[in-house]
Amino acid sequence: MAFSNFDTHAFLRDYWQKKPLLIRGAFGNWANPLDPDDLAGLACEDHVEARLITLDRERWEAEHGPFPEDRFGALGKMPWTLLVQAVDHHVPAVAALIDDFRFVPNWRIDDVMVSYASDGGGVGPHFDHYDVFLIQGLGQRRWQVGPRCDEATPLLPHDDLRLLADFRPTDEWLLEPGDILYVPPRFAHNGVAVGDDCMTYSIGFRAPSRAELIGGWADDLLESLVDDDRYEDPQLKVQANPGEIGAEALAALHAMVTEKLGDKAAFARWFGEYSSTRKYPEVDWGPEEPFTAQELREALAGGEPLLRNPASRFSFVRGEAGAVLLFVDGESYDCSGVTAAFAEHLCAGSVVEAGPDVVKSDPAMDLIATLFNQGSLGFDEG
Repeated sequence: MAFSNFDTHAFLRDYWQKKPLLIRGAFGNWANPLDPDDLAGLACEDHVEARLITLDRERWEAEHGPFPEDRFGALGKMPWTLLVQAVDHHVPAVAALIDDFRFVPNWRIDDVMVSYASDGGGVGPHFDHYDVFLIQGLGQRRWQVGPRCDEATPLLPHDDLRLLADFRPTDEWLLEPGDILYVPPRFAHNGVAVGDDCMTYSIGFRAPSRAELIGGWADDLLESLVDDDRYEDPQLKVQANPGEIGAEALAALHAMVTEKLGDKAAFARWFGEYSSTRKYPEVDWGPEEPFTAQELREALAGGEPLLRNPASRFSFVRGEAGAVLLFVDGESYDCSGVTAAFAEHLCAGSVVEAGPDVVKSDPAMDLIATLFNQGSLGFDEG
């Protein structure tokens, strides 16, 4: 599937993080990529994050998976919605949906959440702190969009759901299969299934908060600091008032902090590792038996393409003299020469061809072996 008649540059200029946009018939050849029964099956597995939202007499309830197989048959006629996170990690056809949204950098992409709802099902009026493309996959859903919210916007009291206390829609659309609604951060929105068998694919984008960046970067710095690195004042002079914290002392103390926080090269490495960490790093995707670089060289020499694991995250920072700092699943790799060019190629698409120069390069093959054995790369298993 691919976008039809979509102007990426105009979208980024006029709508991205500015205002909602309805895209009718965005896919010229839309076909729903996941059967509802398969989605329900994923929600029953231990390693999959899933929620069930029900609406009973105007009271919202949220349950967390994994669910027993008979849970959905016991729901009766009350409106309900099943939400399953990171379905792209498990279903290649769902992961392929992201390809059309690669005009947004890799490090911003989070995952594809898939929802299935009965008639009247939804999650209530709410707002998110991230951009989201809502693809109607099956059935119909009525979407309402309201004004931009902030931290002062009143919410209903609820332990699991952030529901708006006063939702007043400004726009409303009925989405059909293949339609897309783009909602920027903090815009109020509410989706309600019209009829049964309603499926929506939500492609979300990460946006780290200032608090997350400062906290994460500071925590990383603390691991490298030694206790002996302390404030010193060998030129101390008598002050008129011993209660004053002098300007020179403040400048020296501030410098002790900002010199470390201001290291751009160290920050780039930390952020690359931080932002490329898998959504579920505890899941082991590696092969049962490790492959040697030579075994992989033979396979690649035969024309076997490499596939990126949909659960993995790839990005890079360009360095000097053609060098590249590659980030994959929370690890960083310094690359140069043939390996640097291959690292950029790795980050560009989900299917990766290794040319003769890569196959002949020991550093490149060592990198491939490392990524293959940690489960970030693999071969097509059919």
